[in-house]
Amino acid sequence: MGMGTSTFVIRWINFLTMLLAITVIIFGVWMSTHHDSCRRTLTLPVLGLGAFIFVISIIGFLGALKRNSILLWIYLILLCIILVAILVFTVLAFIITNNASGHNVAGLRYKEYELKDYSPWFLKRLNNTHNWKRLKSCLVKSEDCNNLSKRYKTLKQYKSAKLTPIEAGCCRPPSECGYPAVNASYYDLSFHPISSNKDCKHYKNSRAVKCYNCDSCKAGVAQYMKTEWRVVAIFNLVLFVVLSIIYFVGCCARRNAARSGSRPKF
Repeated sequence: MGMGTSTFVIRWINFLTMLLAITVIIFGVWMSTHHDSCRRTLTLPVLGLGAFIFVISIIGFLGALKRNSILLWIYLILLCIILVAILVFTVLAFIITNNASGHNVAGLRYKEYELKDYSPWFLKRLNNTHNWKRLKSCLVKSEDCNNLSKRYKTLKQYKSAKLTPIEAGCCRPPSECGYPAVNASYYDLSFHPISSNKDCKHYKNSRAVKCYNCDSCKAGVAQYMKTEWRVVAIFNLVLFVVLSIIYFVGCCARRNAARSGSRPKF
């Protein structure tokens, strides 16, 4: 690849990523002013990611603009670190999310999930009291469980609904408990549970309690996280390929810049 072409491509790619980084930083600032503490916890990672992308883009842009081989070396080293980090994260994400697919229950259109089916990584974090207390407060604030009765007006609609993993695990008791459903948000707890599952005793009809203390709720969250991680992992594979191409172009630009700098001037 010619010197003019490679440096031109690197300049424009990094100019666009600078704009992307600024957008990410603005989004992070917006999150920091949001009243929802659940979203606010993501502020620092988002701001850090935006700042990191911005710094790398500046280095790559200036290196290509000035045809400075030292700046391009720094740019390539940082880009290489990102590529390795993406690859490691993607491999780990596929390993962690490789098991657990839920259990079918007769008469239900959705699956139920058991915490024991998930990887030790999920178990360690979801069974951590501090982590779960924070996650539980987010679930309560989300109003997902309390909105079920608004979405499904009749018991027939509710029984034929296709609930999400979190709704299935956190908003209702496990089917094995045998509690009769009165409506989408209320169960007849006077019925003696037919299962020894401890989640049967944890479930309450209270808006703030539901099954948020149940292992089935943690399993629902684990399934949600698994799905999200899989999406991120697939996105990372695409990103890895794109960044690898950019890395190749950057290598060409650095090599051409080094040749340009070593040429005798008359």
